[in-house]
Amino acid sequence: MWAGNWVIGRALRDAFDPVSLNFWRWTIALAVILPFGLKALAGKGAVIRREWKILALLALLSVPLFQTMVYEGLRTTTAINAVLMNSSAPVFTIAGSWLIDRERSTPRQIVGMLISLAGIVIIMTGGEPSRLLHLELHRGDAWIIAAIPLWALYSVLLKRRPPELGGIAFLFVICVMGVAMLAPIFLVQTMVAPPRALTVEAALGAVYVGIAASVIAFIFWNRGVATVGANAAGFTLHLLPAFGTILAIVFLGEQFRPFHAAGVATILVGVVLATWKG
Repeated sequence: MWAGNWVIGRALRDAFDPVSLNFWRWTIALAVILPFGLKALAGKGAVIRREWKILALLALLSVPLFQTMVYEGLRTTTAINAVLMNSSAPVFTIAGSWLIDRERSTPRQIVGMLISLAGIVIIMTGGEPSRLLHLELHRGDAWIIAAIPLWALYSVLLKRRPPELGGIAFLFVICVMGVAMLAPIFLVQTMVAPPRALTVEAALGAVYVGIAASVIAFIFWNRGVATVGANAAGFTLHLLPAFGTILAIVFLGEQFRPFHAAGVATILVGVVLATWKG
């Protein structure tokens, strides 16, 4: 679901400005989750008032900041560069876990991360790592690099979310706070540069990132982090290039080549090694 978000974010760069795409993404998510969120929040007002600071911080990191910066980056960088840089997220997560919680990674986790990173390089270079020397840097690269530590910080701080809020209730609160933070910026952006008429394809893309990449994916991610911890969950982000390759083959008609199989297999080995509990 998140691999699709990166692909669509790049595809919609001319249909939406980054703030507008992010605003509509989370507004759609909020509309979808509204009836379930209101029910899940019944009787939880005291919890929200008590924990509003950490909830607001998590909302700020994940909704207005991280994804707007990613969409801004995708306007001027290539998908290859963006996914490669996003693969550094486990490193930032490990660093954040150590700085905030003094949580150390095991040697097996480090080895697994390096193996899965090697699989990503295999896919992105067509089995020829020397191609990395010829990657072009763009202004958008800086936006992606700046956004990744914010996502790592969000993942590390997730353990501080109120335990009284289940997955739906927590996501609903994040959606409400995030949309409230984005709304003033969106209104100013709309006045400065009125939006253009949307095509059916652009509207469907916004619906996808609103439902699949926001509601469903965030529920899964938040639950996964709560279950296995930020470090182990962070390693699974190396699956993004693998799924991105599969999506390109299925939906864009790209050919499946031996280096795809080798890269995906290497990524899976690394992720399993890094997250295996024995």
